[in-house]
Amino acid sequence: MLGSTHGTLTTDSRRARVIACGEQPSPVVHGRPADVDDLDVSGRPLYADVPDLDRFFRPESVAVVGASDAEGRPNTGITRQLIAWAERVGARLHPVHPTRQSVFGIPCSPSLADLPEQIDLAVLLVGDPLPVIGELAEAKVKFAVAFASGFAETGAEGAAAQAHLAAAVRRAGLRLLGPNTNLNAFEKFRDDLDGPAIALITQSGHQGRPVFAMQELGVRLSHWAPTGNEADLETADFISYFSEQPEIGAIACYVEGLKDGRSFLLAADRAARRGVPVVAVKVGRTETGARTAASHTGKLTGADTVVDAAMRQYGVIRVDGLDELQDTAALLARARAPRAEGVVVYSISGGTGAHLADLATAAGLPLPHLSAPKQAELHQWIPEYLSVTNPVDNGGHPVGDWRGRKIIDAILADPEVGVLICPITGPFPPMSDKLAQDLVDAAEQTDKLVCVVWGSPVGTEAAYRETLLGSSKVATFRTFANCITAVRAYLDHHRFVAAYRSPFDEAPRTPSPSFRKTQALMRPGQQLSEHAAKQLLRAYGIRVPREQLVTSAAAAVRAASLVGYPVVMKASGAQIAHKTELGLVKIGLTSASQVRDAYRELTDIARYEGISLDGVLVCQMVERGVEMVVGVTHDQLFGPTVTVGLGGVLVEVLRDAAVRVPPFGEDQARGMLGELRGRALLEGVRGGPPVDVDALIEVVMRVQRMALELGDDIAELDINPLMVLPRGQGAVALDALVVCR
Repeated sequence: MLGSTHGTLTTDSRRARVIACGEQPSPVVHGRPADVDDLDVSGRPLYADVPDLDRFFRPESVAVVGASDAEGRPNTGITRQLIAWAERVGARLHPVHPTRQSVFGIPCSPSLADLPEQIDLAVLLVGDPLPVIGELAEAKVKFAVAFASGFAETGAEGAAAQAHLAAAVRRAGLRLLGPNTNLNAFEKFRDDLDGPAIALITQSGHQGRPVFAMQELGVRLSHWAPTGNEADLETADFISYFSEQPEIGAIACYVEGLKDGRSFLLAADRAARRGVPVVAVKVGRTETGARTAASHTGKLTGADTVVDAAMRQYGVIRVDGLDELQDTAALLARARAPRAEGVVVYSISGGTGAHLADLATAAGLPLPHLSAPKQAELHQWIPEYLSVTNPVDNGGHPVGDWRGRKIIDAILADPEVGVLICPITGPFPPMSDKLAQDLVDAAEQTDKLVCVVWGSPVGTEAAYRETLLGSSKVATFRTFANCITAVRAYLDHHRFVAAYRSPFDEAPRTPSPSFRKTQALMRPGQQLSEHAAKQLLRAYGIRVPREQLVTSAAAAVRAASLVGYPVVMKASGAQIAHKTELGLVKIGLTSASQVRDAYRELTDIARYEGISLDGVLVCQMVERGVEMVVGVTHDQLFGPTVTVGLGGVLVEVLRDAAVRVPPFGEDQARGMLGELRGRALLEGVRGGPPVDVDALIEVVMRVQRMALELGDDIAELDINPLMVLPRGQGAVALDALVVCR
């Protein structure tokens, strides 16, 4: 079971004992004991303290353990950079070395115990930081940075060494960055830029370089957290901290592996509550990428579909490339909330406008047709033979005189327009210079978003370097794709934040009566029979067919008369996973003779296959609906997850499913259905009636409750098929599979 990095979380059964017996829970939430109200019904935290990292990024006193000024030594260059950084942030730096009197002219202390003051931050330039941790604890140091490598990134032996280091850090009561980190936190940031800033979090220092370099394009960067192996401080800690900093407009992350799924979700939830966008590159989409990421950082990568769903669930904007990361983060950091969602493409070329409009429409951006009065207004300055519906084609010449600004202002004045995108595929001075200036001037006087795509591969033109990049109001891109990606993220983020309600506020904290009913059904390490699995569902209020478990042909006939013809008969046993393939299901039986024959055939097949049965199920036959699958699986990073998709015998072929990580609300459950390729089946196709979507959502929510209460006891749960009946008639679980952990 996954746990917090600062303590062991309770299991579902332990949670029940806490509630029932008054036993005190043991979890720790970021360094402090967790109260019962801080835990959901599964024993996982619902709250995480924000680490106070002010003294990490802006310490008053810094100790450099292993400082050096000897030529040719790696520590010498690091010491020199730390001295310069300490001067910039106003910190007093103290070199520590057992044999040196001074380093770069600064008096050197032989040990941490000999320092003249309490230290906020200790930088450890030693090969093995573990022996130093005890000294840091005695000196009451708040933060430490360990650059040393050779830990979890190297394999099992290194992982064990890292675990010892992490345990020592917890005992010491300090916070550690690293090991296997670098000097990125101590870079020189430009202090002449204003406006909201980007805070950067990376597990690979080199991968953060493009975002850091954006300062040269006028984009402000305030912090860089290179988390390394995350023995203690992790990506989630920095997301939580940065979300609370008023100067930060967006958080950009390069993530190789998440340390703890719940910690990440709590951090993303905090950012969502505060409306701070989080943009992330998360490697590991492919098997090769996942394996490489794990070997590099020693992290758990997790199933990428679950990671992707969890990020969407909490509003984290996932992008693929570092160029997308920098452009999307820069736009989200600096752009105001949209006044409207309509996007207008404005260009000097019909071909360019059509190309960008195609890409924008394919990406789901709303490109409304401009109204007839607005088109008439634009045709005052644009020839009548050119289209101004959207995209707006000005033909080129109007941008060279007073008409250019009139056109831009008229578009931005439309109440349906929230975003103007102007592609300039190449420079054509002086007209392109005039167009760039008009766009900048218009952007300075509007609260709507103005985006420019400067497509010239040269990038040294004055219109680009001075005019466009000199304005913090215009969002400038170099490619169509990055512009569209960023604008879509911008609209999605603000729509998400406006509707966001934290699922942690409503997450159940105490077990339901259903939980107590199911304890006798659990068989650790075993698969339940279909009959027992359906009893589990029934306990949680999920409808199953009328059915009886019988152990003789005569009893089967009596059961069929009670259930009502036609009936379905199935072999029921703990070893059976795929009954249809083995011929252990008989459907559409309409007479006593058919029931007797079916009973004998089912038991003969089971005997021949060596399958032990607990009986034969005689079930009500349910027809006329859409077959769905709803289930629970256990992700090694996030714990129990809930899946819904198209079901039936082709479920593994169609692979049309959506996943969420509990807790989630009904809106997320409905969002899962919207992600299905076959969602039209729920609305009725080829004359069929629409099905009872509300009943399907109710089943998903009840299964989520099972995931929360039983998720650490259940390795797998599948309701397949869940027959969703026509609207108003409900949904029935026709079959179920449960495998206990």
